[in-house]
Amino acid sequence: AMRHLPYFCRGEVVKGFGRGSKELGIPTANFSEEVVESFPSDISTGIYYGWACVGNGDVHKMVLSIGWNPFYKNIKKSVETHIIHTYKEDFYGEILSIVITGYIRPEKNFDSLDALISAIQEDIEEAKRQLDLPEHLKLKEDNFFHLPAGKIGNHH
Repeated sequence: AMRHLPYFCRGEVVKGFGRGSKELGIPTANFSEEVVESFPSDISTGIYYGWACVGNGDVHKMVLSIGWNPFYKNIKKSVETHIIHTYKEDFYGEILSIVITGYIRPEKNFDSLDALISAIQEDIEEAKRQLDLPEHLKLKEDNFFHLPAGKIGNHH
């Protein structure tokens, strides 16, 4: 799962299924289909961690799921980023820049929403620990996160 890492990616945030926040209490940002289709086709599905930045904002830790979301029986692959930071409002239409630096676990199915939520909480804790390591921490400062003027999208 590590062959493609670190993986740099940037794209517009689109409306997802609206499940992350409502059902799980864990808001996620969804990339558009074009961005998802640009991912390496052989990248392993599962849970990853890395850094994320919205627009020209601060860079925060994140966990990311790549997969078919077996729990929800999706037919399309999705890439969902949960930024480990509390945002006051939605950022649909903003540009999300991410660097995926490491892999946590394969995708798996869960018998219940509670099991899914506790797995995600564990993933978040694991991501926080890993991202404090120097080899991951240094990517937080990558120039990739400094968007050139004019590429920032519409700020309201």
